[in-house]
Amino acid sequence: MSKKVKSIIAVAVLAVLVIGAVLVWKANAPEGVEGDKTIEVSIVHGDETTKDVTITTDEEFLRGALEQESLISGTEDQFGLFVTTVDGETVDSSLEEWWCFTKNGETLMTGVDSTPIADGESYEITFTTGW
Repeated sequence: MSKKVKSIIAVAVLAVLVIGAVLVWKANAPEGVEGDKTIEVSIVHGDETTKDVTITTDEEFLRGALEQESLISGTEDQFGLFVTTVDGETVDSSLEEWWCFTKNGETLMTGVDSTPIADGESYEITFTTGW
């Protein structure tokens, strides 16, 4: 078998695996909760001051609720919003600064775009330094 044929087969197999992974992810992606809800958000800034915000929203995901209150901004990439600014404070990635999102003290395993919210939940956003 020629190298060209092997390369074509390898690319085809890779494409099938990628498509399969995307389909599995979409089938298991978290779903938002419809209707009005109230969540609590605690923001810990770089100077360690804290701001507590109560958000009442009908948004289904964390991003929508935080943007509704103009609390976050950032850059879009293939995974969604990469949050760089929270409550007016912007991190500097060259200094290994970033925002850590947690729910009841547990680090979120999803981004703000795909984190569903429900009534009564509490979230924390903490200015963090170091990878």
